[in-house]
Amino acid sequence: MPPANTPPGPLGPDRLDALGNAALDEARRLGARHAELRVERIRSQEVRLHDGRLEGAVDDDHLAMGIRVVAAGSMGFAATVATTPADAAGLASQAVETAREVARAGGARFELAEEPGHGTIAWSSPHTIDPVSVPLADKVALMADRSERMLADPSVDHVTAGVLAVTEDAYYCDLSGTRAIQRRVRVHPLFEALARCPDGGFESLRTLAPPVGKGWEYLTGDGWDWDAEISELPELLAAKVQAPSLDAGRFDLVIDPTNLWLTIHESIGHATELDRALGYEAAYAGTSFATPDRLGTLRYGSDLMQVTGDRVTPHGLATVALDHEGVPGDTFDLIKDGVLVGYQLDRAVAATGGFGRSNGCAFADSALHVPIQRMANVSLAPAAGDGPTTEDLITGVDRGLYVVGDKSWSIDMQRYNFQFTAQRFFAIEHGRLAGQVKDAAYQGTTTDFWGSLEAVGGSSTYRLGGAFNCGKGQPGQVAPVSHGCPSVLVRGVSVLNTRREAGR
Repeated sequence: MPPANTPPGPLGPDRLDALGNAALDEARRLGARHAELRVERIRSQEVRLHDGRLEGAVDDDHLAMGIRVVAAGSMGFAATVATTPADAAGLASQAVETAREVARAGGARFELAEEPGHGTIAWSSPHTIDPVSVPLADKVALMADRSERMLADPSVDHVTAGVLAVTEDAYYCDLSGTRAIQRRVRVHPLFEALARCPDGGFESLRTLAPPVGKGWEYLTGDGWDWDAEISELPELLAAKVQAPSLDAGRFDLVIDPTNLWLTIHESIGHATELDRALGYEAAYAGTSFATPDRLGTLRYGSDLMQVTGDRVTPHGLATVALDHEGVPGDTFDLIKDGVLVGYQLDRAVAATGGFGRSNGCAFADSALHVPIQRMANVSLAPAAGDGPTTEDLITGVDRGLYVVGDKSWSIDMQRYNFQFTAQRFFAIEHGRLAGQVKDAAYQGTTTDFWGSLEAVGGSSTYRLGGAFNCGKGQPGQVAPVSHGCPSVLVRGVSVLNTRREAGR
């Protein structure tokens, strides 16, 4: 692993401190009550193959700095791709002037929840190989080999492969005395096999491996058995092509964590962002039914629901030592024994909502963008001890479905009415798997669905899922986030036939 104090790109520690001193000294001289400077280098690489041949590769290297201030009771922000101390001081001046102009326009006073200084911090997410540094030829060779192995099976007509790798180096300093250098790495590999159907349509299946906060070692077997998954995909795809179309009805569902993470993201993760619950975030994906007047009383689901937010899970995509407002990563309760007990907070929304202190949920996807409240790693706890296995949960179902892998989803603007599909649905008959079915989607309301949660799997079933591209804000920003969960058993869920609903 690279040393934790690896600076962001071509700027060494002395240069970074010079930028920080110039910006903060000017902000202080101009009367800012709060100021924070971020200098970030974000390197990313996306590689795509079709049928084992390179289709496209994109490399991006982004270096910028931005400063946010609170002055005259308002917030001001300025950013640039220039990186000299004079530029940093000039940014501070622009940000303070912006805050003063906003103050002249009137409106509510801008407040940030108090946060002490945390001294000097150096941190890196755990990894072995910087995923962006691996030569393109090596990436293509690995993905081509796996693609060709699937294409060799007669049941597979086409294979798409891709990987997105990101290394994010950031420097942060503020007037409270916090200075931090952090490195976050993440990688998202994907292999998808497609087969033509006799009726002229097609079916597809993709790998279940989630995006993670690891380096290139993840692609070579650290944390995932790629050989096993690549070997089994053609047979699973052939079975899906021949699978019967599901008859709609109510089913007991055993939901694998490879699917459940997305249901958590949409129905719990977004719903417990306080800015949505207060109505401040509505333009992008709506508000939330879980409003503050229901805190401590809203029955979100069954007593088995223990949901936390955190910024500390190893290899989590939202894991950091310090967020973009200088708040350390931590773990906090959102739902306890099925009842809503907390929210995700940044410093501004914590102050507005009267919560006293942020729990570290501020993030901007570039130093050119102002930090906004973003989702932590939001996770459902497994049963105590080893608990039931996924097979144990299946054994307890007479007529149902085993749901594996995420696919499409839909949820309303209050995070309440939803519908989810999956990569794979397996029929359950009398406690045993009875082959694949297709054209299914499960639907419900958030509280009814989670209220029907009858059992959660043990730690052996627990797994992190997640996404690189959670969208929020206007102008829009994207953020990476993970969700851990076990397999679960949910009783009596409405399942529709998507083909018939579409009139096909």
